[in-house]
Amino acid sequence: MTSTSDHPKEECGVLGLHAPGREAARLAFFGLFALQHRGQESAGIAVANGARVRMHKDMGLVSQVFNEETLRTMEGGMAIGHTRYSTTGASVLRNAQPVYCQSLVGDIAVAHNGNLINTRELRQEMEDEGEHFDSTSDSEIIARLIVRYLDEGPEEAVRRAMARIRGAYSCTVLTPTTLLAFRDPFGIRPLVTGSLPDGGTVVASETCAFGPLGATVERELEPGEMAIVDARGVRYAQGAPMVRPAMCLFEFIYFARPDSTMYGQPLYSVRERMGARLAREHPVDADIVVPVPDSGIPAALGFSAESGIPFREGMTKSRYIHRTFIQPDQSMRQMGVRMKLTPLAHHIEGQRVVLVDDSIVRATTTTQIVKMMFESGAKEVHVRITAPPITHPCFYGIDMASRAELAAARMTVDEIREHLGATSLGYLSIDGAVGAVGKGRDHFCLACFGAGYPLAVPSEVHKTALEEDHVGVMAAVSSGQPKLFDS
Repeated sequence: MTSTSDHPKEECGVLGLHAPGREAARLAFFGLFALQHRGQESAGIAVANGARVRMHKDMGLVSQVFNEETLRTMEGGMAIGHTRYSTTGASVLRNAQPVYCQSLVGDIAVAHNGNLINTRELRQEMEDEGEHFDSTSDSEIIARLIVRYLDEGPEEAVRRAMARIRGAYSCTVLTPTTLLAFRDPFGIRPLVTGSLPDGGTVVASETCAFGPLGATVERELEPGEMAIVDARGVRYAQGAPMVRPAMCLFEFIYFARPDSTMYGQPLYSVRERMGARLAREHPVDADIVVPVPDSGIPAALGFSAESGIPFREGMTKSRYIHRTFIQPDQSMRQMGVRMKLTPLAHHIEGQRVVLVDDSIVRATTTTQIVKMMFESGAKEVHVRITAPPITHPCFYGIDMASRAELAAARMTVDEIREHLGATSLGYLSIDGAVGAVGKGRDHFCLACFGAGYPLAVPSEVHKTALEEDHVGVMAAVSSGQPKLFDS
């Protein structure tokens, strides 16, 4: 699919359920439906019934992959699920998740959100030892590492795997009798546990998955922590030493649903506070505040409340735009924003507009929206963005862009304003963004904003590295040591 969006691409959503006596696969379907915003390329569910693990996955949305007939055949009281947007490994069925592996001591399935940064090293080492891989995703490496140690028990197998993998990972693991969940030592990607109303446990990337299940939030897993759920209930243990909390700030700005909570904060309120901070940092004399729907709405409301400038919808969003495999030509790509957003010209005409959005990546979409505002009769368009300037790519599970494609990496703020055709442009500062969450900088990963990578990243790490290795295109690093970014 060719995207017309200028936003960073969603990551993945993971889910885990221990629901004795209930149809776990059916519960997982509704939980995954609530996590659909985190990935629209593929979906999968694995179930366990105490004796074996079964799985169904395919390309497409959750509602396209599963139907009543499929769910009826997936019997068992435990399940894990996954919605995928590819970050390592191409968007093909063999890379869909969960990843399923068989072993002499039992079968497992693994669902992973994040991105490993030592994928190449681990895969080469395991292939040299005779390991065969069915996919090109880093998630299969996690699964096969766990299987190697499974004879020591599921908990110890996960702990041993965590000692070898590096990068961002929030995972759920299913064996015939046990559900496990674990998070990397920085906690870059989110993972939270909850309680089901009739007994049982749910684990998910976001609390928004709990609503359809009637579940209540228990707590977020700490960095490096694991949850072990079986017939005895749920318990927590440290799988790897915590380094420091480094939750991805983009979860708070854009990725997570506004009805989720993270760090104990309702994200809708966080985004309102970001908008208010933005109004204080970049005040402007204007007539109306217009959000880019839907992600810009809470921040626009906060900007309006703080500035006293009236909030007004300036465009409507089509609710029927879904991903497509039809490849548009260049002229159709330029129409992409107009297919999704329709201006309300009678609200815009003659007005000085404050246009509030969450981020600018390549500046393509924002340019078209600014143009749309002026074509609808706006006298001025003042762009305000709740994400600080994005100057570096992400290697921890967000498919954002290469540094050469990032607008803020190759242009100054004033040059971006001129490129957009906007009257003015203001970005929220890093301190303003983290302050709206109520935490200090030391609780976040701020790498994409140029504040340093928590883990040093090999320079050859990128989305299709394994495919290039597979066809022999990628040359080995001549020194034998990968180059590192400053961390």
